[in-house]
Amino acid sequence: MPLLLLLVIVILSALFLYWQLVVAEGAYFGKGVVAWLYNLVAQRYNRIKQYDAEDDARFLGAPLALSLQGISQPIVLDVATGTSRLPLTLCRQPLFHGQIIALDNARRMLHEATQYVQTYRDRVTWVWQPAVPLPFDDHTFDLVTCLEALEFMPSTPAALGEFIRVLKPGGLLLVTNRTGSGRRLMPGKTYRQEQFEALLQSLQQTDITTQVWQVDYDLVWSLKPDTRKTCEVFGDLTGLAPIDLLRCPACRAQLDGAGDTLTCRSCGRRYPIGRDGVIELLAVRH
Repeated sequence: MPLLLLLVIVILSALFLYWQLVVAEGAYFGKGVVAWLYNLVAQRYNRIKQYDAEDDARFLGAPLALSLQGISQPIVLDVATGTSRLPLTLCRQPLFHGQIIALDNARRMLHEATQYVQTYRDRVTWVWQPAVPLPFDDHTFDLVTCLEALEFMPSTPAALGEFIRVLKPGGLLLVTNRTGSGRRLMPGKTYRQEQFEALLQSLQQTDITTQVWQVDYDLVWSLKPDTRKTCEVFGDLTGLAPIDLLRCPACRAQLDGAGDTLTCRSCGRRYPIGRDGVIELLAVRH
């Protein structure tokens, strides 16, 4: 093989791997590779991102706390929580008096989250589990959020469908939509604004509002319709501990806790709780 051709192949291969592993963050290789990459950078993730606490409070924490003000004990689900940026800014809001379940597919990111949000450990429950399927009953949460993550999941429609399924009628959904030049570098994984809003409409979401946020992301707010028919199908969850809301990912039955293990009432699968307090649904024991 001529040296020049070999050099071209090496360069193209390097560019391809850079696109797939750095730009697309493993999205085209599946959720396992995405989790692996995030686990690699977990300890320095916050230094890379350099979150601004004031901006997070202004665009995330304060508006979300205000939207939940009429609910005495709101229950929040943050999907793909990473190091729990959103739970941290929400817990810092004086108006927020609820509980948050923070879920992610990358175990080391969750460990970092337990340290990053150490002050509010009594208000946040961390769960190691991907976004599809979500281990909760229908109509469970007053608010579901997912930031900077949809394009890295196997299917955006499937993930959004799960978010909406576990959202209470009348509940608020906040997600992000990739914008700018970064969107064009992930064909098949991203949506133009009108496409994304149409997708939410097809899932029966209402009051859809797109808000310019960061260079590469818009915030997209929407509501799950609240009708008498849907309101009648979910019970009062007031007073339940977050761990009581979890369901077995395999059969959707309730889980019983004993020590550092949760056990499914139906299929008997056992799920450990890590020393850092993370509920490890992906570490199932039969």
